Amino acid sequence: MEEIQSQSDNYRSSSSSASSPASRVPSSNFFYLRKPGSLRQPISFEDSPEWEDTDVDVRVEEGGDTINVAATPASPCLSKLNSGSLPSPPLPENAVVARKIAGSSVVWKDLTVTIKGKRKYSDKVVKSSSGYALPGTMTVIMGPAKSGKSTLLRAIAGRLHHSAKMYGEVFVNGTKSHLPYGSYGFVERETTLIGSLTVREHLYYSALLQLPGFFCQKKTVVEDAIHAMSLSDYANKLIGGHCYMKGIPNGERRRVSIARELVMRPHILFIDEPLYHLDSVSALLMMVTLKKLASTGFTLIFTIYQSSTEVFGLFDRICLLSNGNTLFFGETLACLQHFSNAGFPCPIMQSPSDHFLRAINTDFDRIIAMCKNWQDDHGDFSSVNMDTAVAIRTLEATYKSSADAAAVETMILKLTEKEGPYLKSKGKASSATRIAVLTWRSLLIMSREWKYYWLRLIICMLLTLCIGTVFSGLGHSLSSVVMRVAAIFAFISFTSLLSIAGAPSLLKEIKIYASEESNGHSGALVFLLGQLLSSIPFLFLISISSSLVFYFLIGLRDEFSLLMYFVLNFFICLLVNEGLMLLITSLWLHVFWSVLTLVSIHVVMMLSAGYLRIRNALPRPVWTYPISYIAFHTYSIQGLLENEYLGTSFAVGEVRTISGIQALRSAYDISSNSNSKWENLLVLFLMAIAYRILVLLVLHFRVGKNESVLKFCRCNQDTNNPR
Repeated sequence: MEEIQSQSDNYRSSSSSASSPASRVPSSNFFYLRKPGSLRQPISFEDSPEWEDTDVDVRVEEGGDTINVAATPASPCLSKLNSGSLPSPPLPENAVVARKIAGSSVVWKDLTVTIKGKRKYSDKVVKSSSGYALPGTMTVIMGPAKSGKSTLLRAIAGRLHHSAKMYGEVFVNGTKSHLPYGSYGFVERETTLIGSLTVREHLYYSALLQLPGFFCQKKTVVEDAIHAMSLSDYANKLIGGHCYMKGIPNGERRRVSIARELVMRPHILFIDEPLYHLDSVSALLMMVTLKKLASTGFTLIFTIYQSSTEVFGLFDRICLLSNGNTLFFGETLACLQHFSNAGFPCPIMQSPSDHFLRAINTDFDRIIAMCKNWQDDHGDFSSVNMDTAVAIRTLEATYKSSADAAAVETMILKLTEKEGPYLKSKGKASSATRIAVLTWRSLLIMSREWKYYWLRLIICMLLTLCIGTVFSGLGHSLSSVVMRVAAIFAFISFTSLLSIAGAPSLLKEIKIYASEESNGHSGALVFLLGQLLSSIPFLFLISISSSLVFYFLIGLRDEFSLLMYFVLNFFICLLVNEGLMLLITSLWLHVFWSVLTLVSIHVVMMLSAGYLRIRNALPRPVWTYPISYIAFHTYSIQGLLENEYLGTSFAVGEVRTISGIQALRSAYDISSNSNSKWENLLVLFLMAIAYRILVLLVLHFRVGKNESVLKFCRCNQDTNNPR
């Protein structure tokens, strides 16, 4: 503790003389200053921007749609760094000029977010953070892992989890209000894209889900978004690839996810980790694209973990967090000066963001402990030889007493003293339109997803052929009854069990729904109806093809009405099974546990279906009540047997005959009522509806309200979305 206290005193004494603006060093030498009092000489940066005093004038035009910010040279400005080091390329001939967007100012004041049990020592994930974002600028929230970056971003956007509580105020154009639908876009860290669609198709279907109006207008919006994110070269390529064709790169995938939000033409765009899983070249290209996007008037606010020097130079303002505490807010180069004033100047040949994270990331304390013996033998390990707890306290105290914090308070006061134009909610597409769009989109996906749909159809046909050939040539004698019961049991049970192979595709659909629902583009009922309508043609194709093969190979009664009942019974059986799969996958949100649970449920249902042991002979607790009554296998098999044997008779010897019901007594228990097969069909239909009602409740209360559906993607990566 004495060593830490001495370090703290040394840091504070060395930075006290530099805490006021009047004592700041000339701009030609401040970019990579060494620690004050160091024996090494300051290293100047020849082209560093000049440091001048700033006076920001904000005026709100009444009746207008923007807030004009006139900034006379005030704080460290990035004009040289942004325009000089990364010049914009000239526009080619016939280029589409970017549409100007009326951005909005965003202010957050004394924002505190608490989540019970989120932190080990405190429930406060974000602590009294204040800042602002202006139209045409990029504001970045930076900090180490678990510092509260994403939570602060969600708090500003009004998208916190229901277990979180927010204290403080958020102003939009000077008005304290929530952001209405369509006025902002939010891009999650994980890209949730449909690999079976091209970039243009993906954006077009997204526009159909989000926007009202005519189709031609939406095509224009989609083309604008494609040009804004520089996706013209990839517009007609499949996002996830096909067969042996590779999909688009990770950088372009990230841009597609941003373009999906641009079709709404929002005023404000929130992005959680835009450089997530991108290499240095893709990251720079992404930030240049976002910089050009901001120049059209967008207000961009995003989080970032770290960046290269080139990317860092593109930021306009930075909000630096550590363990929920705001260590700095202001213009980017002012943050470098702030660290220098606090006694932690950025060394040359080191990225500023790396230096910031090195100073405030407590995980580096473990590295210091590991390298202590190495330091003693090889000299001072200067770039790692500082206590992060002391650095965080020093930076926080220096910022609170600095002119930068006072300038932020003044700016917030000016932005909130007069109300600007109120952002209105944009219209949504009707529920009928969204159901039709989801249905058609799902049909298109099914036609291209050979692995989960067409391969499933082929395997189902092969299984039917195997069962049909094993039980072929049975004839119509009394001895064939038991074998036909076995054939029907095997057909229903094994084809239902095989359908579990479609669980990963259902899980992907739920992931897409969760992403679209979080942005207000879809709803639980809309998704469920769209999924049901799109699955009907595919399930009917499986049922009619498999039923025809099985029916004639086994040699069932040659009547058209009986054949149609067989097809209808098997089709509704598949609908029930699909509803059960949707229910289990939406509950688990995990491929392995969903498949394991479904297999276990099917095995239990097969045991109680009445074939391995007649239903009346099953133990009454558990197996008869309730399992045999909730097993859809029971009603499907019973209905098919009643369809085959009701009204039939078999000769026993030369004189006596018995009915088909009596012939089945020893093999399966069915009803003698002539309408019983339709009653079984009705029960199956009600079970299909009941499962989907349960799915609707789970989607609404668990998936729609729970962040776990977005987190599970990190463990279950889409096979069409490799990284």
